[in-house]
Amino acid sequence: MVTIYINGNKHEVEEGKTILEVASQLGYHIPTLCHHPELQPIGACRICVVEVEGFKTLQPACATKVADGMVIRTNTERVENAVKLNLELVMANHPHECMYCEADGRCELQKLVHMYDVQPIFGISVSFPKYIDTSSPSIHRDLTKCIKCQRCVRVCSEIQGMNIYSMIERGYETVPETEFGLPVYETNCISCGQCAYLCPVGAIYEAPTWKKLLHMLENKNGKVFIAQTAPSVRVAIGEEFGMEPGTVSTGKMVAALRRLGFDYVFDTNFGADLTIMEEAHELLHRLTKGGVLPMFTSCCPGWVNMVEKEFPEFIPNLSTTKSPMQIMSSTREYFAKKLGVAPENIVMVAVMPCTAKKDEIERSQHVVNGIKVTDYVITTREFAKMLKLKGISFVNLPEEKHDSPLGASSGAGAIFGVTGGVMEAALRTAYEKFTGEKLPRLVFSEVRGLDGIREAEVDFKTRKLKVAIVNGTGNAKKLLKEIKEGKRNYDFVEVMACMGGCIGGGGQPKSLDPDIIKKRARAIYSIDEMSVIRRSHENPEIIQLYEEFIGEPNGHIAHHYLHTYYTDRSKAKRRQEKSSVEKSAGGK
Repeated sequence: MVTIYINGNKHEVEEGKTILEVASQLGYHIPTLCHHPELQPIGACRICVVEVEGFKTLQPACATKVADGMVIRTNTERVENAVKLNLELVMANHPHECMYCEADGRCELQKLVHMYDVQPIFGISVSFPKYIDTSSPSIHRDLTKCIKCQRCVRVCSEIQGMNIYSMIERGYETVPETEFGLPVYETNCISCGQCAYLCPVGAIYEAPTWKKLLHMLENKNGKVFIAQTAPSVRVAIGEEFGMEPGTVSTGKMVAALRRLGFDYVFDTNFGADLTIMEEAHELLHRLTKGGVLPMFTSCCPGWVNMVEKEFPEFIPNLSTTKSPMQIMSSTREYFAKKLGVAPENIVMVAVMPCTAKKDEIERSQHVVNGIKVTDYVITTREFAKMLKLKGISFVNLPEEKHDSPLGASSGAGAIFGVTGGVMEAALRTAYEKFTGEKLPRLVFSEVRGLDGIREAEVDFKTRKLKVAIVNGTGNAKKLLKEIKEGKRNYDFVEVMACMGGCIGGGGQPKSLDPDIIKKRARAIYSIDEMSVIRRSHENPEIIQLYEEFIGEPNGHIAHHYLHTYYTDRSKAKRRQEKSSVEKSAGGK
C-alpha cells in the first residue's frame, strides 16, 4: 500500500495501480475516451489528464501509476481547460449527426461534450466524405465518426487475436482500416462484435434491425410474431434502465416483449436443453462408436466462423448440432401445427447478446423445408432501444412467464450464457446416459471460472473424459495450435468467441465496470441454483417434443431439423474458387 493525496484528501491505495483505477474506486470522476478496463492503457486521447505535483506537464491518469506521497489534482482549472480543448479538437473532426447516429443517447463522446459544455471551434471546417461499410450482416462501420481511440484495433488484436484492423494514414485522417481496405465481410472477421461493443461512439455498431422490426410489429399483416430470449439477455437488459448489473430480469423481459407486440415469447433456454440432448448423444456416439475427437461445441457462431475461415482442418471436429437459437427456431413447424397456422406465417425473432447471430441466420445451411429458420436477430442493446422509443418503463413492468410449450427449461439451459456452461450442461446429461447412473453431483466447479483456457478430467466410471473450456478467440487460437502440435489432447472442448462467453457478447449493454462479467456470471449461476429441473434430459417439454415430433436424439428426424454442416471459407479456398471461375470464364 502507498499513501497518495487526491484533491487534498489522503488515501491508502494499492501499489502498482494507475491513477485512473484508484480514482474510480475512490469515487473521483476522471473522464476517458480511449481507455477501457478490458484493454491495456495507451493514453492516446489525453482526455483523462490530471495534475501531479512535481510534473511540469499534465499526466494521463490511465497510464500513470501511483507512487508513495503522490499529490494529484483532478479538478483544477488547468485540467478542465485541457480536457475541454481536447474535446473541442475531437469534435472539430467529428460529424455533428447525433440525431441520426446509432450511438445517440449512449455515446461516450456525446456525454462528455454535454458535461464540459463544448462548443464548436469557429474557423475550423473539415469535410467528411462518407465511408460506410455495410458488407457484413453483423456489424456496420462509419469511419467518419471515428475518434482514433484505437479500442477496436486493440480488442481485435490483444484479446481476440484476429488482427482485422490497423491504424492507417496520419493526423486527423487516421482511421482503423482492414487489410487493403477490404469490406470487413471479405476479411477473416468472425462477426464477434467486440469492436462494436468497445467503440465509444458510432463508428462501429451492430447492423440495425430494430427500427424495421418496430414497424413490422405495428403492421403484422396476419403474421404471428414469436420472440425467443437468450439466457444472458435476462441478466444484462436491466443495465440499460439503471438496474444493478447482474439483476435477473426474466419476468420483466418477457412482459416487455409482449408490450412491444409479440404474440408469443419462448425461451432459448429450451433450445439449449434441446442442444444438450443432441450434442451429448453425438459425443457419446463418437466415444463409443468411433468418431473424430476432440469434439468441439458449435453453439457460438463467431467460433464457427473462425474455424471455417482460419482452421478448416478442424471442421470435422465441430459438433453438427445447431446452436440453441437455431434449434429453437427449427421447431417452428412443431409449434405451427399446434397453433394451426402455416410455418411461413410465423416471424421468428431472436433477442441475443451476440452480433454474430445476425450473420448465423443468413447461412444457407439454416433453411428447413424451404423456410429460413430465424427471420431476424436483435441484440440486447437494440431491444433496449425499442423499449425506450416506445416509452415502455422496463423497471415498472410486472413479472410474466414465457409461453409454453417451448418455454420450460432447466438450469442446465440457463448456464449456456457463461463460459463453461455448455460443457457443464453437457456433462450432466452425458454422464447419466453413458453410465446409466444418477449423477452424484450437479455442479462441476472444475469447469467454472473466467480463465481463458481451463481443463478438467471427469470420471465416467469406465473411462476418464478429458475436457477443455476456452473463451476468447485469442485463447482458442493458442489451444488449436497446441492440439495440432500434439501438446494437448482432449475428448470434448467448449469454445466461446467472447470473453466470459455470451454474457460478454458484442451485443450486450456497454459497460466500463471492470467486474461486469463476474456480476453477470453470478446471476446466470443463480438461475441454475433456483431451478427445479437442472438436467436437460429431465425437462418434460423436451421429452414431449421428442415423443411427438423428433423421435430419438441424434436420429434421422433430429438430423433433418436440429443438425447442420460447415464449409471451408479460408483464404486459400476462396482463391481456389476464384481461380476456377476465372479459368471457366476464360474457356468460354
